Amino acid sequence: MPSRKQRRKRQKERRHEYEFVYVDSEGQEVEADPDDVEVKPRRDERRNGKRDAQKGKVGGGRAPRKVDPPSWGKTARRAAIFAPLIFVAFSFLNGNQSIATRLALTLLYTAFFVPFMYLMDRTMYRTYLRRTGQSPPPSAGRRR
Repeated sequence: MPSRKQRRKRQKERRHEYEFVYVDSEGQEVEADPDDVEVKPRRDERRNGKRDAQKGKVGGGRAPRKVDPPSWGKTARRAAIFAPLIFVAFSFLNGNQSIATRLALTLLYTAFFVPFMYLMDRTMYRTYLRRTGQSPPPSAGRRR
């Protein structure tokens, strides 16, 4: 739903009546013939002015960005980058606690952070495979 500001702007555009005039060689305004005036078709606001030619495309405009398969090593490296940031956050939030306590909390939060990042990577990879039409890799699952 458009905001109040957008609605007022749209109403203002509809209120104005535009006249098409030409300035002749003597500098006087002359009304244009209605047949000569080219009326631009209004662009559809919902499509942001995109052409109808894109309707025929299947699967959207551009190819999705390649997503690598998830790996625990990549997730651990990312967690190693975030661990100091978590420690700094705990230092600002809990400055009165000892450094050992802040380090322990940082390690605990980082340990919880790693599996969730792996699950997010796995979800993004499976979504990428579905969008590109590839089959997902066979799941390792539990073996009996």
